[in-house]
Amino acid sequence: MPKRKLCVGGVELGGGKIAVQSMTTEKTSEVERSVTSILRLEEAGCDIVRVAVSDEEDARAIAKIKERIHIPLVADIHFSPRLAVLSAEAGADKLRVNPGNIGGEREISLVADALRAHHIPVRVGANTGSIAPDFLQKYGRSAEALVESALHEAALFEKFGVQNIVLSVKASDVPLTVKAYTMLAGRTSYPLHVGVTEAGGGEAGLIKGSVGIGALLLAGIGDTIRVSLSADPVEEVRAAHGILRACGLEKDFVEVVSCPTCGRCEYDCMGLSSRVQRRVEGVRKPLKVAVMGCVVNGPGEAKECDLGIAGGREYCVIFERGKENFRVQKDLAEGVFFDRLEQLLK
Repeated sequence: MPKRKLCVGGVELGGGKIAVQSMTTEKTSEVERSVTSILRLEEAGCDIVRVAVSDEEDARAIAKIKERIHIPLVADIHFSPRLAVLSAEAGADKLRVNPGNIGGEREISLVADALRAHHIPVRVGANTGSIAPDFLQKYGRSAEALVESALHEAALFEKFGVQNIVLSVKASDVPLTVKAYTMLAGRTSYPLHVGVTEAGGGEAGLIKGSVGIGALLLAGIGDTIRVSLSADPVEEVRAAHGILRACGLEKDFVEVVSCPTCGRCEYDCMGLSSRVQRRVEGVRKPLKVAVMGCVVNGPGEAKECDLGIAGGREYCVIFERGKENFRVQKDLAEGVFFDRLEQLLK
């Protein structure tokens, strides 16, 4: 079915480009700290930022924060329809609410009135910790329960005239997350906010988020993503861009292709690859660079890149724009390669 489109501030969802989200960890009413955090996220490439609204001070701080940031701001509210209304009045570009804990139909109607009055969207949905009791009893902790609960929440807002809705069905279990989103995508045209919730920290959390989000994106499912990590939110944004690049959904970066090396490698390929990766981090150009260890696969891979190097016993071969350009002594190869890289980046 055709995908619905909506805007969060100036960011369109449902139009094909995947928006990257993260969330601040500071108390929102601490305006200076919140602004500093959001500006760091902006610099890392965050498209939409979410802040927790736990009290009236948090809600009123949104107006002050909005004056100093450059990306849309989402207010995350639970339990209080009044805070949802105050956040909309303060300039939030979107609300994230849970109808299951916001109250009954009267409370939902108050939030719906604010959404319509300020022309902003809302995200609703379930995770495995907030499945509506009726669906949890009927289906257990399952993809079916997540999907039915999310669609029920959307219907509550539709009843009061809200059509700008984003849905989510998150779990910390990767197969369950993928199954639920796949099922949901077949039953709704609303934009989907995709992520693996409570994935954890470090390598384990990064792997869970990458596998779950990547599998869905490769299936064409998802309009905005958050990589949930127990870490600095900037790491979430970096990971999200990494996932988009690996899925072929982001092109404006320098891709570094490098081999894992083996006993045939006779120069410091791993070290050179790491140094090249650090140099091109953050560069917004659609380029491909290869750092290869030996003559087995090296020349073939390097020829497909804008710049490449393949190692040999005494010499390294430099490739540029698909052609072998010249050979250089192994002990001079790194310096020459970096010179050519700098020229390419300029």
